[in-house]
Amino acid sequence: MTEHQTADDRTAGPRVLIADDQALVRSGFRLILTTRGIDVVAEAADGAEAVAEARRWRPDVVLMDIRMPNLDGLEAARRILAESPDCRVIMLTTFDLDRYVYSALSIGASGFLLKDVTAEHLAAAVRLVGTGDALLAPSITRRLVERFATADRRRAPAVHRDLTALTPRELEVLTLVGQGLSNAELAGALTLSEATVKTHITRIFAKLGLRDRAQAVVLAYETGLVAPGDPG
Repeated sequence: MTEHQTADDRTAGPRVLIADDQALVRSGFRLILTTRGIDVVAEAADGAEAVAEARRWRPDVVLMDIRMPNLDGLEAARRILAESPDCRVIMLTTFDLDRYVYSALSIGASGFLLKDVTAEHLAAAVRLVGTGDALLAPSITRRLVERFATADRRRAPAVHRDLTALTPRELEVLTLVGQGLSNAELAGALTLSEATVKTHITRIFAKLGLRDRAQAVVLAYETGLVAPGDPG
């Protein structure tokens, strides 16, 4: 963060906030991103600081560690997304099948990264979610959701929507999204163009109030539209 920057500054690429209680992780991620032309506007050492810095700088993307002092990353993400719906949050974790990651996806996080991510993957992930897409590794995401959705369904689901608003075709598309299919795979399975698939997905998100594919996957499991072990 430099003296001439303000909270209203905008650059061509996504503006990033890095929240992690380890200074070495923050400095390493900052170096990786800035050398690839991505603007890191602020850093935070705990969840409370992350919320405050997000309010001040209004970043496009937040890299959020799950386990931090004072306020954990899950609650910090919840507060940031409530205040800034257009912000995208990527959760940082040390292992992929993490219950907290599942909870974060259900409240609107756009994906997750392991902390040992490569420099190239980190930069690509930030750029991807900065465009409004979700960061999903389909096989890992399915395993994550399958492990935790069934148990969590006994509680009130974090994402609850009335699927009766969807047309039969939209319900079919949502089911395949829940199984982890990409737009290209959806187009092939349904004999549609990718443009038509994108239109269906846009309408589904609008009708159900979903942010992106990550929430769509969680919703598909929580409503029973997709069951653990379904193909995909």
